[in-house]
Amino acid sequence: MAVDSEDVTLPKATVQKIISEVLDSDLTFGKEGREIIIQSGVEFIMILSAMASEMAENEAKKTIAPEHVLKALEELEFNEFIPFLQEILVEFKGSQRVKEKRDSKFKKSGLSEEELLRQQEELFRQSRSRLHQNSVSGASCDDETNATSNEIKKEE
Repeated sequence: MAVDSEDVTLPKATVQKIISEVLDSDLTFGKEGREIIIQSGVEFIMILSAMASEMAENEAKKTIAPEHVLKALEELEFNEFIPFLQEILVEFKGSQRVKEKRDSKFKKSGLSEEELLRQQEELFRQSRSRLHQNSVSGASCDDETNATSNEIKKEE
């Protein structure tokens, strides 16, 4: 299923934000320049994805893996991006493990979502109650401090 490059674009606001972060504050970037950046980005993504798809096909895979993208970047001679992207990949995999661990913990609890929500609400209620008690006792401490302060002032 081929996609016409005119049907594909990048979000203009996001591209503008990236451009603004890269430019010095005293420089501006015209709409035509932004459009050229967007079209170049779309073209780059299409070339990279086609190359990565070819890499996956060569390995008889139906899913393009990160390794295929990295290998495509190498073939396209964008080697300077590879170390940075490998770091990003490690970070992403780490965040996925945390998410999987959290999901696993939920499943291992053996409790329904409704029961977990009820427990959460009860914890919130207890926390609000403790907060209210602390603020009331804090107010009495403040009252006592103010009374002591007033007595000191009278003695002076």
